[in-house]
Amino acid sequence: SKESAPEFPLSPPKKKDLSLEEIQKKLEAAEERRKSHEAEVLKQLAEKREHEKEKLTHKMEASKENREAQTAAKLERLQEEDKHTEEARENKGSRDPAEETEAG
Repeated sequence: SKESAPEFPLSPPKKKDLSLEEIQKKLEAAEERRKSHEAEVLKQLAEKREHEKEKLTHKMEASKENREAQTAAKLERLQEEDKHTEEARENKGSRDPAEETEAG
């Protein structure tokens, strides 16, 4: 193993140090890219979640409005039916005495 050691020990360490520094810089750059990419992904996910939340809120509001409109329409129909029933009673009640006086 001693035979594989460099004959000029002063030159290779400089080259090795430089390459270690370059490797370190590349690792740091890669870490920065990874962090930047992760931040971008998280940002996109947050935006998507916010968009989905807005869509759901809008859908729920539309559903509520629709339900309220249906309830109002049913109530109006029932009130109309009550009104007609009441009018029919009044008409029937007012007809009977008139028929009796005509008959009498």
